[in-house]
Amino acid sequence: MLNNKVVLITGGTGSFGKQFVKTILNDYPNVKKIIIYSRGELKQFNMKQIYPQDKYPQMRYFIGDIRDGERLKRACEGVDVIIHAAAIKQVDTAEYNPDECIKTNINGAQNVINAALDCGVKDVVALSTDKACAPINLYGATKLTSDKLFIAANNISGSKDIRFSVVRYGNVMGSRGSVIPFFIDKRDKGAKELPITDMRMTRFNISLQAGVDLVMFALGHHLGGELFIPKIPSYKITDVATAIAPNLKQIEVGIRPGEKLHEEMITVTDSLNTIDIGDYYAILPTMTFTGNRTKSDYIKHYNGVPVPEGFHYSSDKNAQWETVESMRENIIKYVDPNFKVK
Repeated sequence: MLNNKVVLITGGTGSFGKQFVKTILNDYPNVKKIIIYSRGELKQFNMKQIYPQDKYPQMRYFIGDIRDGERLKRACEGVDVIIHAAAIKQVDTAEYNPDECIKTNINGAQNVINAALDCGVKDVVALSTDKACAPINLYGATKLTSDKLFIAANNISGSKDIRFSVVRYGNVMGSRGSVIPFFIDKRDKGAKELPITDMRMTRFNISLQAGVDLVMFALGHHLGGELFIPKIPSYKITDVATAIAPNLKQIEVGIRPGEKLHEEMITVTDSLNTIDIGDYYAILPTMTFTGNRTKSDYIKHYNGVPVPEGFHYSSDKNAQWETVESMRENIIKYVDPNFKVK
């Protein structure tokens, strides 16, 4: 699928980007070129130590911001595939700096679309978040807008052979800013208690590799306009704390601004256009002009089944749940192989 292709990853020095690069190099040894496009000089320097160009001649590193449309367009020359992972992701940062979040998450998304259309790119997959579903914070609102831009881009592609799709998933285990390394750090620094925002809180849980696998699925199957969602387990925040530090007291400190008690990935309204395609769900575009595709065309392509009327996919109503024991196993597998309960 990616052999002999040129792949550009925006925000490529992040957790997802590094795992995606690792997967491409392992599974597609004949990939023509992998371009890391990001604005962080230090992060690119560190990544070059892992993938130096003398040993990995297919690797390229472009300093650039997705806000800079001209620079992005230059980087996209000759590119076949774009994976759009760059974003301002911290909820509190977005609430305090709304204009900056809009410039990156919305204007930057449109720049990616324009560059892809102008440079002959064939496939674009944009990463989203469960916070874009019925958003209550600015970060989620900007990502929902970004999702809509990428989906609608299929309708302005004209005769160009290009497909835009989106993937949406929940909390990534061990990623920067996530709760697991936060709790481990608190415990290891001698904390006597762990702060819990709300004892009832639940979240979706996914590993970095599962996120990469979802993007690979989208690249290999999308018709354009789909929003793909994985079937993943939920966890209770109290179970995560117990898995890491069963002997520490848990103190409720209150939900932070812009934070939900439970996350959603498919609303009841979304379900009207959602199909079950096995390991994933796909929310189909409500309006398609390109190729005059209908819902039936997507169902046939994926051998999918429409979800039941009133279907709602949220972290508190999930059919799959992590346990304290499974969380410990996952922490060892995905976050820290030397993890031990203390």
